[in-house]
Amino acid sequence: MPSEHTSGTVHLHRPGVSLVIDAAGPGLPEIRHWGPELGDADAAYVARRPDEPSAINTPDPAVPVAVLPEAGTGHMGRPGLRGHRAGTAWSSAFTLTATSVTADAATFTALDERTGLELVTHVELAPSGLARLRHTVTNTGGTPYTVDALEVAVPVPAHADELLDFTGRWARERHPQRRAFDHGAWVRENRRGRTGHDATIGLVAGTRGFGHRHGEVWAVHVAWSGNHVTYAQRLPERRSTLGGGELLLSGEVILAPGEPYESPWLYAAYSGAGLDGIGAAFHGWLRSRPGHPDTPRPVVLNTWEAVYFDHDADRLRGLADVAADLGVERFVLDDGWFTGRRTSSAGLGDWYVDPDVWPDTLHPLVDHVTGLGMEFGLWVEPEMVNPDSALFRAHPEWVLRPADGVLPPPGRRQQVLDVSHPDAYAYLLERLDDLLRTYRIAYLKWDHNRDLVDAGHHGRAAVREQTRAVYRLLAELRRRHPHVEIESCSSGGARIDLEVLEHTARVWASDCNDALERQAIQRWTGLFVPPELVGAHVGPPRSHTTARTHDLSFRVATAVFGHFGLEWDVTTATADERAALRTAIAGYKDLRPVLHGGTVVRGDHPDPAAWVHGVVAPDRATAVFAYVQLATSVDAVPAPWRMPGLDPDRVYRVTVLPEFGRPATTGRIDPVWYGSGPVEVGGRVLGTVGLHPPVLAPEQALLVRLDAVGPASDGGVR
Repeated sequence: MPSEHTSGTVHLHRPGVSLVIDAAGPGLPEIRHWGPELGDADAAYVARRPDEPSAINTPDPAVPVAVLPEAGTGHMGRPGLRGHRAGTAWSSAFTLTATSVTADAATFTALDERTGLELVTHVELAPSGLARLRHTVTNTGGTPYTVDALEVAVPVPAHADELLDFTGRWARERHPQRRAFDHGAWVRENRRGRTGHDATIGLVAGTRGFGHRHGEVWAVHVAWSGNHVTYAQRLPERRSTLGGGELLLSGEVILAPGEPYESPWLYAAYSGAGLDGIGAAFHGWLRSRPGHPDTPRPVVLNTWEAVYFDHDADRLRGLADVAADLGVERFVLDDGWFTGRRTSSAGLGDWYVDPDVWPDTLHPLVDHVTGLGMEFGLWVEPEMVNPDSALFRAHPEWVLRPADGVLPPPGRRQQVLDVSHPDAYAYLLERLDDLLRTYRIAYLKWDHNRDLVDAGHHGRAAVREQTRAVYRLLAELRRRHPHVEIESCSSGGARIDLEVLEHTARVWASDCNDALERQAIQRWTGLFVPPELVGAHVGPPRSHTTARTHDLSFRVATAVFGHFGLEWDVTTATADERAALRTAIAGYKDLRPVLHGGTVVRGDHPDPAAWVHGVVAPDRATAVFAYVQLATSVDAVPAPWRMPGLDPDRVYRVTVLPEFGRPATTGRIDPVWYGSGPVEVGGRVLGTVGLHPPVLAPEQALLVRLDAVGPASDGGVR
């Protein structure tokens, strides 16, 4: 949609959303409206609205909250720029000098002669409605300038009075938590050197009680894989902001004269119809990127939970034979293939095929796998090193450390390799490049298994430089090997953000393959990342992280709503289990176009013991829905299963998908539609009234496919 720039008003808008920016100056631009779409005349009024009062005991006139808030304007909240020039030039006062506007973006340039700084702010609004913003500050003075923080702020209105964010731990990532949006600041800092298991993947403000399909919501995400901060702030003057940026350690950014510092992108989405609208904005943007995977997401078998470190060539060939028979399309050899790697305590850094385990190299296994029609993938963890390794013994100086002669506390019996060290970078690039040139590798599972603790380089904090170096390494490998896909794995889901997704083709949501835990992990990861980018595997009957056991049907029904795969020694599966897997994999392949190209929807089901979710094709002619019984319900009869997002003016054939198993039920009599074969129901009925589900046993899921068969007549059941 076109933008307007009249009398200092910049109006970026897409269907359903407007960004109205007051760029009249003389100060920095201020977003005066971020929310429902406005007309240009309304936008011009909002940008310069004359009716805003000021409170007693506050500066006159009312204090603006710019995209970069400044204390010098009277703003008593969190400043966007914090820094100094040897203790001076600590408070900025930028003057807007130039504005450039295109159809979907605006760039603002400002100068502060007092502090000797230039600020450039870039704002974009994508067709999906997702906005992204970033600052670049340049030292125009004659002496060094220390940047302590450079953060983007976006406003939310007074009626956004509830916050949602996420926390977690290993094997239980992205756990939601809600709180009132009260006065003060809710600040989420991540100092782990990677995105983090406990980091909030996004921070959401909304009207009280907002859900997946109702309420106004505003969400932000900091696209950065190192230390970062996300915050919500409400001042007594009822000015409220969401914001964030990179969390800089002391001395990480000291700008020489003429040197710039660029903040990470802050992504921001508004929805007038609940969290599903936020998901649609993020998913639409990710799918529109030139580098988004454009081939069907292959069924994966990863060997970790099948063999662990027991790399026996005959056993692995047998596993590959069964995998190919089941319909697997990508076979991934996990940890244990390189020199000295018999346990997790040794070998990291020695990226050579272990001749003791693989005397004939990996070629026979790779040839066997590819001869079966599957792609071959390989696990690596380039950023880490075991002290018990030839690399560490030869180059202890290549380890991130606070000072010479001092090592950080060990984690998982490993240290972090300093990728910003030119020689360490060159070694990793040479080793990985050689592996990719030597073997027919289509996929790298790139792991990162510990936090960065006391991470320094030549005595200075180095998390920022490490993060940038890893991005460079990933980008160079992709340039040299564009056919190779890379997964971001970090002890499971500890490195999931939109910037690492600029360099990778999927993320591993969690090391936990327990289907019950995965329901929640995938639900909330999927708010920001579309299903085709989220690895989801069927584990063995007994989960190795929780010791729970689940029916195969529940494990399959959970994994199919992501990038589907197996993490299980399927040579031990029974004949019936193999037959069921074969059928499920064929069903997944049939549904891939919908699952990986449609709109993700989640119902606001009244019973917390059951969840409803699905994917609706862009033309709404086909959909796949799941009814998931998480636990026993307090209700004897389940609430109707409503399926949102369908075309209300069409009739749909509702077909149970037995290829994903027939879940156990506990009711005396199942609903007629469930046992009688396909039924035809109007989309309006399905979305507003729903169907009665059977009484499922706990930890069971029922999947159905919906196909439009014609226009609605009376909207009833046929």
